Amino acid sequence: MQREWITGLGVVGVSLLAAVGFAIAGSDQGVWVAGWPVFVWCGLFAYSLQWVMFSHAWLVRSERNFDLTGSITFVVMMVAGGVLAGAGDVRSWALITLICIWALRLGPFLHRRIQQAGEDKRFRTIRNSFPTFLMTWTLQGNWVFFTGGCALAAVTSVRTVPLDVFFFAGLTLWLAGFAIEVVADRQKTQFRQLPENSRRFISTGLWAWSRHPNYFGEIVLWLGITLMAVPVLQGWQLVTLLSPLFVVFLLTAVSGVRMLEHRANKTWGEDPEYQAYKAATPTLMMWPPRKVG
Repeated sequence: MQREWITGLGVVGVSLLAAVGFAIAGSDQGVWVAGWPVFVWCGLFAYSLQWVMFSHAWLVRSERNFDLTGSITFVVMMVAGGVLAGAGDVRSWALITLICIWALRLGPFLHRRIQQAGEDKRFRTIRNSFPTFLMTWTLQGNWVFFTGGCALAAVTSVRTVPLDVFFFAGLTLWLAGFAIEVVADRQKTQFRQLPENSRRFISTGLWAWSRHPNYFGEIVLWLGITLMAVPVLQGWQLVTLLSPLFVVFLLTAVSGVRMLEHRANKTWGEDPEYQAYKAATPTLMMWPPRKVG
C-alpha cells in the first residue's frame, strides 16, 4: 500500500514538473492575458478539469467518463486558446478545427464502447486505488497538454505566417491519418458486432496491413498537426515539437500497443493462426502482409 502511494504520487509530481517546463517553453513568444501567458492558462484548465472529474469518478468508483473528459478538454483548451489569444489567421483556426473534429469523433466513440461493455478493463484495479486513479487522471492531463501543445503554441503565438507548403503538407497528412483511424475503428467495431467473432482476432481490411492501424493513423494525423504548426514556432516554443514524439511514446510504450499486444498474446498466444498473423503483419506501420514460410 505504501509503495502504491509513493509510486502514484511520485508520477503525479514528475508529470506536473514536466508540465511546468513545457508550459514555460510553450509560452515563449506567446500572447498574455490577465498577467499570464494564454498557453499557461490553457494548461491550468487541462489539469484542473481532470482533477475535478477525478473527484467525482473516485466517489462513484467509475471510469466511464474518462475518455469523454479527455476529448472535451482538447476542444475547450484549443478553442479557449484561440479566443483568448485573439487568433484571426487561417492556420490557427484550421489547427483548432482539425483537433476539434478529431476529439469530437474519438471521445464519443470510446465513450459508447465503454458504455456497451459496461467497463474499461484497464481500470478494474486502478479505480479502487486513490493514488493510482489520481495518477491516471493526471496523466490524461499530460496527454491533452503535451499532445496538443505544439498546435496550442502556434495558436497562442504573437507570430502569424501565411499559408505555405508546410500547412498543406500537414493538412494532407492529417486527412490521411484521420481517415485511417476512422476506417480502422469502424472495421473493428463491425467485426466485433458479429457473435461468431466474439473470441476471434481481426485480420481483415486495414488490420491485414497493421496489427494496430488505428494507432498508426493517430500518429500520422498528429504529425500532420505538427507540420502545420512548425512555421509559426520560434525560440523556446520549438520544445513543443516533442508533441508527436509524446504521442508515439504513449501509444507504444505506455498504453495502446503494449497493453493490447500483451492481452492478445494471453488470449491467442497458442493459436497457430494468430502466430501466423503476427509473423505476416507489422505491429504498427502499415505495410502489405509479409509472406511467411
